[in-house]
Amino acid sequence: MITGLGNSGALIAAAFAVLALGGDGTDVGLVAAARTVPLVLFLLVGGAVADRLPRHRVMVAANALNCVSQGVFAALVITGSAELWQMVLLSALGGIGHAFFAPAAEGMVLASVRGEQAGRAFAVFRMGVNGASIGGAALGGALIAAVGPGWVLAVDAAAFAAAGALRALLDLRAVPERAPGGGLLGDLRDGWREVVGRPWLWAVVGQFAVVNAVVAAAEAVYGPQVAEEHLGGARPWGLALAAFGAGTVCGGVLMTRWRPRRIMLAGTLCVFPLALPSAALAVPLPAAGLAAVMFTTGVAIEVFGVSWMTALHQEVPEEKFSRVSAYDWLGSIALVPLATAAAGPVESLVGRPAALWGCSVLVAVLTAAVLCVPGVRGLTRRDGTAAVGSQPTVKEPSGGSGEAAASLS
Repeated sequence: MITGLGNSGALIAAAFAVLALGGDGTDVGLVAAARTVPLVLFLLVGGAVADRLPRHRVMVAANALNCVSQGVFAALVITGSAELWQMVLLSALGGIGHAFFAPAAEGMVLASVRGEQAGRAFAVFRMGVNGASIGGAALGGALIAAVGPGWVLAVDAAAFAAAGALRALLDLRAVPERAPGGGLLGDLRDGWREVVGRPWLWAVVGQFAVVNAVVAAAEAVYGPQVAEEHLGGARPWGLALAAFGAGTVCGGVLMTRWRPRRIMLAGTLCVFPLALPSAALAVPLPAAGLAAVMFTTGVAIEVFGVSWMTALHQEVPEEKFSRVSAYDWLGSIALVPLATAAAGPVESLVGRPAALWGCSVLVAVLTAAVLCVPGVRGLTRRDGTAAVGSQPTVKEPSGGSGEAAASLS
């Protein structure tokens, strides 16, 4: 939560730091890509390492790398001596740190929860993460205006140091050590078999590879343009994004009370509302209507997120959590840079409304396709302690056969 609070503001600060030192939009995109590309390249390695070593130690090492890279970034910006190549390099180091941190963190959360309270625990966890992201972005924006981007980067470095120190103090002697596998490549192959052996899992990961990409293109490229031309500028767009964040928190509250029996059916049905923001921008709806749509979408996607974590916790063996999480993360972000880069040319080719309607249609069609997978429709919640690593519990549809499943992207 601490790193999330600092990191949300730092992502905004990095962009403004580039602009403050005379960079343009291309330079901002280059620094952003410098963080994303290493993240994609090192995710699978990070997942395999986190399943071989104590996960909290991997997280501490990643926090240390991020602390140093952000601290140097901050010092260069504050002193006005930063050059573009330095910002690219430091952003790349931050991406590498996140590639090792994310699978270890998700694996540790999944491994720390037992029994029928798992869904509620994941809901509370995601509420904290989402709340930190919302608060960090708002606080970061205010601090950038007040003291400049360099000091926000310094705060982020301090947040990484504090988080790493707290994790280093964790007493995990009661957690049994995991036996090492047959080498890094062997571990990666084992994780891949874990994913492809569950149709529900690879179907949802594949779905979100495209869904996340088109949603990112709509919100990062088209949304600000629509807001500028039709809604009155940045303020209503910021309110719409804040409404989405508020929706995720409310969705988390809902999932502390609601325990759907068919967890992935409920979760996948709640992906359909992700088609609504693009449609609202295509119309376009007035600012109040867009905010209402974004709030509803936030609630729905949080239902999916908690359902997904619950399914992973129930169906994936504990010693493979981080590897599966790494493949999930990879599927979730791999196409995002391509989609955001292609958004402008697609708009020039077919027009912005058509591009936005295309985003909506892709989300709806892919979600409907995933519902055709028997495991997605039939995966049921098991009461009591999750029999992790056992065969999935699937209530077969009449006349059908299928395998069990779940996967968060």
